[in-house]
Order: sequence, then C-alpha cells, then structure tokens
Amino acid sequence: MTAPIKVKLLGIVGFLAAVEIASGTLQGFYTPIVPQITQHLSISTAGANWFEAAQLVVSALIVPVLARLGDLKGHRKVLLGSAIATAIASWGVALAPNFQTFLVAWSLQGFFTVWLPLEVSIIHRRTAETGAQQRLTRRSAAVLVVFLELGVIAAALTAGQLVGTMSMNSLLMIPAAVVTLACLAIAWGVPETPALDKGKLDWAGFGLVTVAILILMAGLILIRLQGPGSPLAWLVFALGLAAFVPFWRHQAAHAEPLVDVKLLATRGQWPVQLTAFLFGMSVLGAQIPLSTYAQADPAKLGYGLGATPGFVSTLIAIYVVSLVIGAALLPAMAAIFGARNGLIISALLVSIGYGLWVPFHSSTVIAMVNMLIAGIGSGALVASLPAAAAATAPEERTGFVTGMTNTTKTLGGAIASAIFAIALSSTGAMGDPSDVAPLSGYITVWSVCALSAVAAAISLLVVPKAAFSDRA
Repeated sequence: MTAPIKVKLLGIVGFLAAVEIASGTLQGFYTPIVPQITQHLSISTAGANWFEAAQLVVSALIVPVLARLGDLKGHRKVLLGSAIATAIASWGVALAPNFQTFLVAWSLQGFFTVWLPLEVSIIHRRTAETGAQQRLTRRSAAVLVVFLELGVIAAALTAGQLVGTMSMNSLLMIPAAVVTLACLAIAWGVPETPALDKGKLDWAGFGLVTVAILILMAGLILIRLQGPGSPLAWLVFALGLAAFVPFWRHQAAHAEPLVDVKLLATRGQWPVQLTAFLFGMSVLGAQIPLSTYAQADPAKLGYGLGATPGFVSTLIAIYVVSLVIGAALLPAMAAIFGARNGLIISALLVSIGYGLWVPFHSSTVIAMVNMLIAGIGSGALVASLPAAAAATAPEERTGFVTGMTNTTKTLGGAIASAIFAIALSSTGAMGDPSDVAPLSGYITVWSVCALSAVAAAISLLVVPKAAFSDRA
C-alpha cells in the first residue's frame, strides 16, 4: 500500500474516530445520572426501564433499513443523515418539557447504532484496491472501537462530576453538542463511497419485519412487566416469532430483499450473525444484573459484594478499559492466530469471564478479574464482527451485513434481558419492589452468558479458516 493511500485512510479513520467518540458519549453520559433524570422528569425510577426498551425497538427496526440504504445511496450519505437525526434527537432530549417528549427523543437517538457498521463499510470500500482490505478494515475497526470506549469513559466521568453543578437541561446539552460536532466531522472529513447496488428498498419487507419485531418486543416487555406466569405475555411473544415466517418467505422470494436471507444463510455469514446474536446476550443483557449483584449487601442477602455506587462506577470503568484493551489487541490476535481463530478466542474469553462468576462471586478482586477477562473478549468482538461480516459479503452488500450484526446483537440483548428478568424474580412479580432476587437467578445469568459465548465459538468453526483474511 502506497504512502498517499495510507495518509488518506488515516485521515478518514481520524474523522470517523470523532464520530465514535460521540457514540461513546451517548452510551456513557446518561447512565450515571439516570436517578437525576427521573427526578427532572418527575417519574419513578422504574419508569427509566422504558428508556432501554424504547431505544432497543427503534434500533432493531431502523438499522436494517439504514444499512440497506447505505448500499443503495452511499454509506457516507446515510451516515451523515443518521448523525443529523441523532443530533436533533439529542437536542430534543436536552430540551424535552415532559416525559413523553423525552421518551420520543430518546428513542430516536437509537439511530446512532448504525454508525459503526456504516463506518466499517466505508473503510472496507476505501481499501478495496490495497491488497490488504480485510487486514486494514480490522485494524481500522479496532481503532474506532478504542475511541468509542474512550468516549464512554470520558462521558461517564464528565456527567458524574457535573451533575448537581448545573441545571439538567444544560447538562443534557453536552452530548447533543458532541453529536452535532460529529455531524461536522462527517460532512468535512469523510469522502463519499459511490453506491454499487442499483436496486430499490423493499418497503413491503420493511413492513413485515416491523410488525414482527414490534410484536416480539411487546411480548418481551410483557414478560418483564407481568412475569413468566402471564399467558398473554407468552402468547404475544409466540405471535412475534411466528410473524417472522411470512417475512422470511417474502425475503427469500424477493429480487431486492431488505434482508438478504440467502446471503445470511451462507457459510461465511450465518455463524457471524449468530455470534452477534449470542454476544448481545452478555454485552447488552447482563450489565444491569452485574450492577445489582455488586451492590447487593452480603450481610442481609448472603450474596453480593456490598459495593457502593461509587465503586460500581469503578467496576464499570475497569470493564470499559478491558474493552479498549480487547479492541486494541484484535489486530495482533488476527495476525498471530488468524482472523477466524481470533474471533473464536475472543468468544471463549467472554465465556471464561462469565463462567468464572459461577464458582467465584464473593470476592471483589475476583469480580474485577472476571470482568477484565470478559471485557477483553467483548472488546475484540465489538471490533471484529462488522469487519468479519463485510469480509464474506459482496461489495454491494457490505452495509447490509455489517448493519445486521448490530440488529442481531440488539435482538439477542433484548431476549436475554427478558430471560434474566425472569431469572432474577423470586416471585414472578417483576413490578414488585420488595421482590429480592435469589442467588440462583444470578448464577443463571452468568451461566447463560458463558454458554452462549461457547455456542458462538463453536458456530464459528463452520467458517473456512481463511474466510475473513485477504487470502480468501
């Protein structure tokens, strides 16, 4: 690769890194100040659960559409459009006069979940003539994830320091301003990638998948609210699963499908997408259970670490730093063990980290070691999955497959969140504030995370060894 190409790629990655700092800001800024946000909106702490549910629904619905539009209209155009939409939503969050307006704006912030897949697609396309496309894409994705996690850390620390020193509206303007700057970074520093696909957006497919995802999410929400003993909740959930059947048939028969199910069924794709789904169960579903376990008082409950909220923040910081380490180690792992084996090792690290929680969960030091191991594997997977999906897809479908890794991860997290809510409810009445989670529930959470990661590693064995490398 010649020096001018290296310089151009470095510049593009630099501007995209600014976008990932904004993504990290959105993911890290609000979490430490959720109690203060609920007070600002005059809602109960339980009402904050709707934040996660609403944004997950929007993310699951919008990412396939935006990713497909990236292939059709150009990835940079869609990246800029989604960034502008996220900026508008972020300003809406900052200025919302009531809970309803806040919830709508918060939900629309879910547009940011398509940023990393689109960025990986842009880099993948820009490196097509270098002879080292897959290696450069992996390295660039690792750099982006490092900046993403640094953004999470900086945002969490900033929010924690400033809350109470300024009005909530002013405080919430900070992430909105950061996202606005990200829009300028895209507009000024990221060149367009010409669209290779001349097809059209499958609106009928979008309608079918919207119905299926909404019904499925409604079932998961009902399970969490009404408990596992609710026949209505399980009926709605079953209807949601059934609704994917006509959607799948429509996509298989369509010449220009929204979700290319034939491509997803190939040997190089389905293990990657399945890994993203299984990985979502731990990276998105297990964080709240880990936080509540850490704060549980062992003197009263017989389990837990008795951690203060401040120390929980320290545990979170250790976990995020381990994600940075994992993303930074990704290029070396791929160079030493091969790209596919690097993915398998990352999944096994996640499994080991969560598996260690089952026998070793009473020591703070062990807890930090467990999270460090799981975090290194998770950081590598966050960076490698979009790049791996792009490596085995046609050039005109890279946006679609990278976006699907986020969609499947989101669905895995949503399903795991409902499963874990059931496991942690001793009475089945998850709305009952007096309900105390049993230790067996936490063991179930850790076991599911560990076993799902093992299943991901096994599925990746199906992929040819050189599938994600430039030798393929």
